[in-house]
Amino acid sequence: MSKQTILGRVTQLAKANINALLDQAEDPQKMLDQLIRDYANNIAEAEEAVATTIGNLRLMEQDHQEDVEAAKEWGGKALAASRKADELRGGEQTDEADRFDNLAKVALGRQLRSEKEARTAEPTIAAQSEVVSKLRTGLDQMKAKLGELRAKRDELVARAKSAEAQNTMMDAVKSIDVLDPTSDLNRFEEKVRREEARAMGKQELAASSLDAQFEELDGLGDSAEVEARLAALKR
Repeated sequence: MSKQTILGRVTQLAKANINALLDQAEDPQKMLDQLIRDYANNIAEAEEAVATTIGNLRLMEQDHQEDVEAAKEWGGKALAASRKADELRGGEQTDEADRFDNLAKVALGRQLRSEKEARTAEPTIAAQSEVVSKLRTGLDQMKAKLGELRAKRDELVARAKSAEAQNTMMDAVKSIDVLDPTSDLNRFEEKVRREEARAMGKQELAASSLDAQFEELDGLGDSAEVEARLAALKR
């Protein structure tokens, strides 16, 4: 996977508009679950790729530092060989002086090569450092987006549960007679009233029967009085 491909994927995922995606989804909760899984997988892949990119950058930086140090070292060797050549030449040891001058030239050549390699690597290191910086930023944005996705999912699940509870309550309310919520109570009261009326009827009926018995008793008393008076007259 190339650096540009990694950077492009990270940037695209980090800029994803969650609300727009949800508006297009038939089942937002399932889509969020899938997005969370995809994001987690993409973050893991991106982290692996970014780690590799950072590792390559660190290797280039190490190579560059080695070239810088080598150039410095070869410069020191060239200076030492040149001074030795001057010393030998002062002692009229021309052949040895020339040999050390040649060594100085070899050292200077290697110094130039190391300096050139260091300069050549510097633009690549700078560009790679910029890519790594962008990748790090993109990863941070992706992780923040993943947190946003999880928060959205939790919010959606909570809202769905609340809506389900409200629907259950409304279904229960629908089963009650909304126009007359006391209809069952009224029917029971009417039944009690009918029982009370029947009891009253029985009481009246019993009372009328008792009155008739007393009237009959009164009639028997009058007959007895008549008979008694008749007997008195006969005496």
